[in-house]
Amino acid sequence: MRVLISGASGLIGTELTRQLEAAGHTVLRLVRRPPRSQAEVRWDPATLDLDPAVFDGVDAVVNLSGASIGRLPWTKAYRRQIMESRVVAARTLTDAMRRSSTPPAVLLNASAVGFYGNRPGELLTEESAPGSDFLATVVVKWEDEARLAPESTRVVLLRTGLVLAKGGALKPLLPIVKLGFGGPLGRGTQTWPWVSLHDEAAAIVHLLSSELSGPVNLTGPTPATANDVIRAVSTALRRPFFVPVPEQVLTLALQDAARQLLLADQRVSSEKLQADGFTFTHRTAAEAVTWMLR
Repeated sequence: MRVLISGASGLIGTELTRQLEAAGHTVLRLVRRPPRSQAEVRWDPATLDLDPAVFDGVDAVVNLSGASIGRLPWTKAYRRQIMESRVVAARTLTDAMRRSSTPPAVLLNASAVGFYGNRPGELLTEESAPGSDFLATVVVKWEDEARLAPESTRVVLLRTGLVLAKGGALKPLLPIVKLGFGGPLGRGTQTWPWVSLHDEAAAIVHLLSSELSGPVNLTGPTPATANDVIRAVSTALRRPFFVPVPEQVLTLALQDAARQLLLADQRVSSEKLQADGFTFTHRTAAEAVTWMLR
């Protein structure tokens, strides 16, 4: 397949490109600078600028563009960037697809479990209603833009959880754990919907040739709490796990980012993906952490 990727230089995009090329697929990258090779195509989502001819010969598009939600603090200006970077990128792609004489057969659009908001005690499937906080609002608008692709294009919304990778969301925690200060964040019993970077990319590769459409949860098959994940990191690094960070301290320091990223309780089911035939390489958070730190 010929696969066009936006956000190919990011954490997930880099691993996805590696897996696609290893499987014999051809990867084209959307870039915002002058192209340096025939494998690069320039676009400018800030001005909705993308030549529809780019889709000639392209089988699938994977849109991973979006400002990092891990960058803190969430100032008013950065909240706007989080929203606009996602909505405008998806809009630029779907607008060009509708103007193309050869739109791609598949659009896999990044999304997030932030769609569900804080939902303690619930099992969250793709049929669950959206939350009402900032991240949920962002994801709803993001997905709505992706759904504007041509009717002939199969659209999959990749509702991704906490990606376990050295450069992922746990990056700020690693030096703290290495210093021996790992411990519960808030109560620590909140369920974190995790997935290893390897399985995240492998699931995207799987969905390229699947028949699934609409939202698909990309989260590991075994639930894990925040304590489970951080304790696994502490164990792998042979460091203690005993220094708690009270919820009040987290919310005072990080405000909504703490409530929606670190303290949210989300038990998200990946049964839809597994029923489609996908097999996780890392079935527990401990396995994913061991792979991450290897």
